[in-house]
This record gives sequence, C-alpha cells and structure tokens, in this order.
Amino acid sequence: MTQYDKDLLVIGGGSGGVRAARIAAQHGARVAIAESANFGGTCVNRGCVPKKLMVYASRFPEQFRASQAFGWAQGEPPRFDWAHFLLRKDAEIARLESIYERNLQSAGVETLADHAEIVDAHTVRLRDSGRVVSAGTILVATGGRPSVPQFPGNELAITSDEVFHLSERPQRVLIVGGGYIAVEFAGIFAGMGSEVTQFVRGPHLLRGFDQDIAALLATHMEQRHIQLRYGHEVRRIDQVAGGLQVSASNGDVLEVDAVILCTGRQPNTSGLGLQSAGVATAADGSIVVDDFGRTNIDSIYAIGDVTNRVNLTPVAIREGHALADRLFGGMQVPPLNYGLVPTAVFSTPEIGVVGMTEAAARAQFPALRVLTTQFRAMGQAFAGSQEQVFIKVLVDGTTDRVLGMHLLGDGVAEMIQLAGVALTANATWSDFRATVALHPTIAEEIVTLRG
Repeated sequence: MTQYDKDLLVIGGGSGGVRAARIAAQHGARVAIAESANFGGTCVNRGCVPKKLMVYASRFPEQFRASQAFGWAQGEPPRFDWAHFLLRKDAEIARLESIYERNLQSAGVETLADHAEIVDAHTVRLRDSGRVVSAGTILVATGGRPSVPQFPGNELAITSDEVFHLSERPQRVLIVGGGYIAVEFAGIFAGMGSEVTQFVRGPHLLRGFDQDIAALLATHMEQRHIQLRYGHEVRRIDQVAGGLQVSASNGDVLEVDAVILCTGRQPNTSGLGLQSAGVATAADGSIVVDDFGRTNIDSIYAIGDVTNRVNLTPVAIREGHALADRLFGGMQVPPLNYGLVPTAVFSTPEIGVVGMTEAAARAQFPALRVLTTQFRAMGQAFAGSQEQVFIKVLVDGTTDRVLGMHLLGDGVAEMIQLAGVALTANATWSDFRATVALHPTIAEEIVTLRG
C-alpha cells in the first residue's frame, strides 16, 4: 500500500477548505492546508464579514432619523468617521483570521503559508519553499475572484477586494453591475452619505431573483437617491483633475471619485496546475465535479466557488464538511440540495429567498398558487418611513407543498433561515397556516397570509 505524507491536502484556506481540513483531522486523518494569503478566504477578509459590518454602519443614519419619532431628541448631528470604522473593521478581521488558523492547529492540521500547485494525482508542490507534499486525497477550495471587464482605463477602477481598504470614503461613487454585490455596495455608500450612481447592463436588477422583489428593491433604492441607469456599460475611464471621468455605452459622461466594479466573479483556478494534472475544467475555468465533489481524477476533489455551482460561503462549508465525513468518517452523507439553499441580499431593505422563483415554478407546476402581501412594518410606519415589506409564497396547488418564499424588508435575512428549514422538510402550506402567529412581528404575516 502506498504511503503518502498526508491523507488530505487542502489547497485554499477559505471557509470551505478550513472546514474540510478540520473535520477530516477530527476523524483522525493526517491533514495539511496550503494558503498563500489569509485564512478565512474571501468571506472573512474581503467579502461577507467586512461587507456586513459596512451594511450595519450604513443603516445608522435612518435609525437616527427614526429615533425622533420615538421621542429621542436630536442633539449634535452624527458624523461618520471612515478612518475609525476601518481601524475597527481591520481589528475584527484580524481576530477572526487568527481564530481560523488557531482552530486548524488545535485540530492537528499542518498550516502551510504558501501557494500550492498540483503536480499529479497525489502530489503538490509549494511554490515559495519548493517543498513537495504527497497526499492520498487533494482538495481544491480556492474560491473565486472578481471579474474585471476589459475597457480603456479599467485599472483606475476597483473591485470588492479593494473597497474595504479605501483610505477615505468617496463622495461620488459609480457602482457597475446589477447583481447582489452591486446593490449591496450601492446601499452601503448611499447610507454613508455618498452620491451613488449605478450602471446596470440589463433592463432590471438582480437577474435570477424573483422580479417582483427586484422591482420593489429598485423603487426603494431610487427613493434613497441612488441613480439607477439601465442599459449602461462603461466604455472608458479617464483620470481628470476632479476625479475620474466615465464614458458610458449610451454616450453619457459623468465624473466620480471612485468606480467600483461589481461585474461578477470567476473561479480562482489559475496557477494551480490543473491542466498538467489532467483535471477537467469548464469553459469558465471552473472545476468540473460530480455530486460529491469528485473531479475526473479519483483522488482530486473540489468544493465551493471554484466549482461555480452555488457560490455562497455556507454552501462551501457544507460541501467541505460532508466531504470530510464521507472520506474520513465513513459516513453516508447525501448530496446537497442546491435548490433549497437560503440566500440573503444585504441591500437596504434586505432580501431573503429560498426555493424557486415564480418564473421557474410556473414552468414546472401548472397548478401554482402565488400568495403575496405588501405593507409597512409597524416600526417604519410609526417613524414615517415609506419602506415596504413584501412577502411572496409559492405553493404547488396539487400537493400543497411550499416551493419558494421571497421576502423583502427589515430583518428578513434572519427569517429566511428558518423558512429554509421548513422547505427542506417539505413543509406544506397547511403546515405554515397551522402555526400560531407571533405578534407583533413581520414574520407573522407569513403564516397569516391568505390567497
């Protein structure tokens, strides 16, 4: 029997790779993990965590205004200190990164601060040290990176990777893109006081999401003075005395202080040696895997964004945990149901969705029932806010099974997590209706919904 240096070698120290390494080690496997940048990956360092902290910061102005309706006297006008926020944010990210690395080491995982390249089915070479490590199983969990469109002056723009390290808050911001990252950053900078313009290539926001939700979000964004410009693409960016001059596809020209490209992400597969090792990839560069994360090479697996299936941190974590349980824990873990992954968009107001969109459900279920309601929540109404809550529930009229739920409003991301439990358990609409409402809450409007 061949003896390898490690039972498992993980390439990529993001959330998915770290989970797989730690669980495998807890099952008794000899594990190493190679990461050339920061443990925690995109989510902790350049994604979910710092972005959510920025979302929290951006929502305080509306809370300050609302507080007056509740009897709080306004004193000195609040002022946002960008530099102070960055210091606190960086300290929190450093704390979380250290926890990731400490948890790995506590589990007995060898951490390798180096770039790993696959040599063959069981061998990895570390670029900086030159060390060669053999492993019974190799797992690629290198995530994704921002896509940057090609046009003159694109080097003057930044992506979501760099936005967390701006030395000062730009007063005039152009957000390029119509997806969830774009609408989140548009809301963040608008809340912090910047003048925000958003270029959307298509006719509406959030392609792939339920369009009732997307349309209502667009209305709310425009009410917050975010200028949405549909059918617009950047043709060139020039440095001028007053900032950056952006020329658009329709001939418009505007001047801003920063251009943030939120134009999608791509699998982070370059420099991994996949081609020389014979690992199959798709046209977009993603690693082709089966339902269990196995590539065409039996000893090489891949999880997370690098496979370009459902590109969410919790999905990568679940995939990594399941893989470790299967390979090293002797457990029969079924494949993940990607159609029932709860998803949140931390726009303002935020979005929570799980299951099918209405368009997808109509194509499969002729007897589809669509239940909706729209209203102002008690807190917003009392404060004089025009912000709306929207709820849509999709039910198969034949079986009564709930197929999808789409929410917009304050706090709906917390609600959709538990709705995801219900849909995963194949809950029927009768199950929802039989649940006693919790009053006064936004969530009660789900179980009392009629139609």
